[in-house]
Amino acid sequence: MGETTRRRRDPEARRRAIIAAAAELIVEVGADGITHRMVAARANVPLGATTQYFDTLDHLRAAALRALADEVDARLDGVRIALAQRGASPAVIADLITEGLDDADAVKADRAVVTAAIHDPRLRKLARHLSEQLVAFLEPTYGVDRATAAMIFIDGVMWSTQIRDTTLDRAFIETVLTRILGMPETETTPGRTAAPSAP
Repeated sequence: MGETTRRRRDPEARRRAIIAAAAELIVEVGADGITHRMVAARANVPLGATTQYFDTLDHLRAAALRALADEVDARLDGVRIALAQRGASPAVIADLITEGLDDADAVKADRAVVTAAIHDPRLRKLARHLSEQLVAFLEPTYGVDRATAAMIFIDGVMWSTQIRDTTLDRAFIETVLTRILGMPETETTPGRTAAPSAP
């Protein structure tokens, strides 16, 4: 039985294929660039199938962006596990960032979600959730202020990779993180942190 026939007999599989196709296209051409026709061609389904499962292009776009966000969320879970196993030192964080930047498609997917969230209030909660997770990983070690500063820097590293078409040097990333994070906290005040000592 061919893949197309199998999807025709499995409506949920066809729906997943349409969402996956839309997600791929969002990464390639941007959220505003996709059309039902493009998605149908990529998913290898009749054009009418896209509107059968999604009344409007906005509904399809939202489902695809949520799928992209779920992918980024899964990768962040891998970061959480790595930090728990290896510790949350600037060196480890720099290693994880560098490893993540090697996956160009993942970086594009992450930025596609964030870019769409700027213009679509419905998606801002998803984008904020991804940033808040990273802060939550680092907060127990460094406090909320420094964890937030590190998250903002990491977000900037991601944007730099997309805008400049080049990856920042790993040593530079570690140096900046060391300056931002300083030493792990030994005493914490809820919600605040002391500024790190000058190196």
